Amino acid sequence: MSTVIRSLSVAPLDIPLRHPFGIAGGMQEIAHNLLVTVELTNGIRGYGEAAPFPAFNGETQANTQQAIEAVRSAIEGADVREWRAIAALLRDRISTSGSARCAIETAILDALTRHYRLPLYVFFGGAGHTLETDMTITTGTVEEAALATLDILERGIRQIKVKIGGSDLSHDLARITTIYALAPDAPLILDGNGGFTAEQMLELLGALSLQRIVPVLVEQPVAADDWAGLRQLVQWGGAPIAADETASSALNVLRIVQERAANVINIKLMKSGVVEALEIAAIARTAGLGLMIGGMVESILAMTMSAHFAAGLGGFRFVDLDTPLFLATNPFQGGFRLHGGIIELDHITAGHGVEPL
Repeated sequence: MSTVIRSLSVAPLDIPLRHPFGIAGGMQEIAHNLLVTVELTNGIRGYGEAAPFPAFNGETQANTQQAIEAVRSAIEGADVREWRAIAALLRDRISTSGSARCAIETAILDALTRHYRLPLYVFFGGAGHTLETDMTITTGTVEEAALATLDILERGIRQIKVKIGGSDLSHDLARITTIYALAPDAPLILDGNGGFTAEQMLELLGALSLQRIVPVLVEQPVAADDWAGLRQLVQWGGAPIAADETASSALNVLRIVQERAANVINIKLMKSGVVEALEIAAIARTAGLGLMIGGMVESILAMTMSAHFAAGLGGFRFVDLDTPLFLATNPFQGGFRLHGGIIELDHITAGHGVEPL
């Protein structure tokens, strides 16, 4: 069959950043990612990216590559039309390596939809072909936050996400108030990456409220396993709470629903792979939770895949697909087009539309 996978290969994809990307748990100066290529017997190739981020969940380039190599023999000879069966095999064999699963599933779906000349946003449902992304201000000084805010405004991006945590509350308060003073009309998302206790987050939100600053979303303020803290913030925080690190699997999202531990689910294909992300979206929708699409420190390839996913499914109120703007080089051609904060996909005619240079 022409849709059978002839070969799967994986290679390091090391991309320097313009500036270190800091979150509460640490920072990254180079994106140590991986490029996965599947080639079908008809010569069509599909491409996927793994973006492990050690500060986020402990995944590294080395252990992700090992996971991909561990399943290569099982993938070669499989038919890309059986993409859900392949995803089930990956979940069984390399369940703890979300970025490896994401890269392989992305490459397989890219090859499948290139074969059928179908853009992935149509494959995922065709609900839309545009999104509006925010841009992130990473951890750092007040001065750096001010410069980053001016840069975002100059780019024509309307929504701002602020990485907080990893320092004392007064520092975060000073950064946020500086950003707000420069961009009072920009919707603000605060992302703690698990760097706070519930009490600390409530104190920060209270201090912001006194200055009439109310974030549109507070993302993962407490540690991934602090279920009581999440419930407390949903009840008393005064702003919608998004689960990110906590929402690492479909099973965890079911528990979030049962415990009312978040208002919004941040779906990242790198956490769970593409197929489990579809399940997560279905659970969240059924429970009436809001949807957010995000990612790790990813190139245009993985970010475009996530854009296809969110635009095709529709209903994603929060979009955080900005990391290609932080990379010093782009080793790819194609992908989404960005006008201000507007992501456009309608020019893509097959697959995700990204290829190595």
